[in-house]
Amino acid sequence: MSDTIEVSALHKRYGRNVALHELDLRVRRGTVFGLIGPNGAGKTTTLRTLLDVIRPSSGTVRVLGEDPRSGGARLRRRIGYVPGELHLEGRASGHRLLAFYAEVSGSSGDSASVLATARDLADRLGVDLNRPVRTLSKGNKQKVGLIQAFMHRPELLILDEPTSGLDPLVQREFLTMVREARDAGQTVLLSSHVLSEIQQTADEVAVLANGRIVADGDVASLRLGSMRRVRARIGGADAAAARAAFETVPGVEGVDAGPSTGAGTGAGADGVQLSATVEGAIDPFVKALAQYDVHELTVEEPDLEESVLRLYGDAASSAPPAPTRRQRRLGGKEGDRG
Repeated sequence: MSDTIEVSALHKRYGRNVALHELDLRVRRGTVFGLIGPNGAGKTTTLRTLLDVIRPSSGTVRVLGEDPRSGGARLRRRIGYVPGELHLEGRASGHRLLAFYAEVSGSSGDSASVLATARDLADRLGVDLNRPVRTLSKGNKQKVGLIQAFMHRPELLILDEPTSGLDPLVQREFLTMVREARDAGQTVLLSSHVLSEIQQTADEVAVLANGRIVADGDVASLRLGSMRRVRARIGGADAAAARAAFETVPGVEGVDAGPSTGAGTGAGADGVQLSATVEGAIDPFVKALAQYDVHELTVEEPDLEESVLRLYGDAASSAPPAPTRRQRRLGGKEGDRG
């Protein structure tokens, strides 16, 4: 069985600006795939290419086994889409608007069933579909956008910053909807800069920076590369000596040491509160710690956000310089701006 999304060597440029650089992407059927990155990384360009809203400069794209450029309305009926910038206006009520969407999309199955699903989703998200959409707040318009994407239970959901404007309780309900879609066999491509959404729902993740994928894999594998925050209360050393010792340990950064507030009078000699960050393997830090009496030790779970931010920094620092005009004329490498 082929993947739901297959992208190979996707390249997109706008004049001299290159938005996507030879992008390769695979999204397996029945999974939630997270696409994360800062503003300008190329997330929206990638999603719009999958939907044939924009067309690539080069490379190949297949969605649900078809080329989006030739799939037309037949392919789009199999996809639910929430754009990053959702604009809903007009005098029609939410009910009428969703009924219209169901009709023009040619939703497979009974339209009454589709609209019943829409009403159920409206109850879950807390939006009044009797009101004209133009009178709705940004958050409630976003809810209507989510309903129109989910209500016909499409094979593929493409969601670009879907929780924009939603309050935390509604965001939680949305994440439940995503998990339910996956459990029903649907595929979800979720673009977001809200990293907690990715951590809670995604099976696999790709990190975009400057139009390139700088890391991909499951969420757990990305978290392994992050910095760990460690705190320890140790005996058998003074603060200055402990700080000097741990500053020489490979991978240990940001060492701070001082008298432990929990060790009582004279704690400077027998009780030291130590904190640091550990990059990569934690084994060297643990071996260094074994020299002391360890009274307390806390190792915080690596956080995906910290990993991703470091990846952005690495990608930015390693990006080659933009070519000169002469290099472009001579067929040199294209510019590297995302």
